[in-house]
Amino acid sequence: MAGTGVASIGECMLELSGQTGPNWRMGFAGDTFNTLWALHALSTERPATYVSAFGDDPFSQGQIGFLAENGIGIGSSPVIAGARPGLYAITLTGAERSFTYWRSDAAARQLASDPAALAKNIENQALVYFSGITLAILDDAARATLLAAVAKARSVGSLVAFDPNYRSRLWRNREDAQAAIVEALAVTDIALPTFPDEQMLFGDATPQATAERLGQLVGEVVVKNGEAPALVAQRGTLREVPAIHVAAPADTTGAGDSFNGGYLAARLAGHDPLEAARRAHRVAAAVVQVRGALAPFETLRTAFEG
Repeated sequence: MAGTGVASIGECMLELSGQTGPNWRMGFAGDTFNTLWALHALSTERPATYVSAFGDDPFSQGQIGFLAENGIGIGSSPVIAGARPGLYAITLTGAERSFTYWRSDAAARQLASDPAALAKNIENQALVYFSGITLAILDDAARATLLAAVAKARSVGSLVAFDPNYRSRLWRNREDAQAAIVEALAVTDIALPTFPDEQMLFGDATPQATAERLGQLVGEVVVKNGEAPALVAQRGTLREVPAIHVAAPADTTGAGDSFNGGYLAARLAGHDPLEAARRAHRVAAAVVQVRGALAPFETLRTAFEG
């Protein structure tokens, strides 16, 4: 039987943001970490574990310390001698962001290097979450190890959530990404795709097409689409949930990740999918009004409760 904790698997990077001339602010972020941040803020009674691999350099030590200061553990995630975290910088044009990455030798690419530790990290969890970026940073053997561990956790009661989060530059080719994501969907209970990603990867013409395609593989699907309504698909029924318009967003970084965290927190708290999507939209709207990917916990909680 699954426990009460939540585990998110992926890569936490160094984030450079808030550019003002030559001055930058350094933080920690990454899609699956952003989701766990929001989920943890909104489910404080649930132990939170970030499952990855870390280096032994000062920046990695800073990451681990930052997680611990905010109540997030790393479980049995390996700490690898000589490794270091990936890095990205956010540049903004208005509120729209673009990213520059340095991540080819990031420690997180070795998160499945110890299969026993990986399995231990996600066993006995109420929820296990991962993304298409988690898959993309792994080689074929490591990806198979990860999916086997997730499948085992699911078989003994963990709820599995997955965001395909397609980023073409991380994959050798489109066909590899399609195959890996379909394999991940086979062990998923809740899918949280973004329509433009699915359109790019699978050629879906509409959000409805995405929901119907994924609904054949996964029992619960929520298709995000920016400021357009989210589409909730469950048991063959499609329902729209309007997004919240923010007139002057400060930074859209992490909005979709935080939507996922809000949605999953609401579902774990017993809310139905439509109410969960409404709360998730409120969380995402709050996040785009702050700089960087991580909003203060209190900001997230206030938005979630409405």
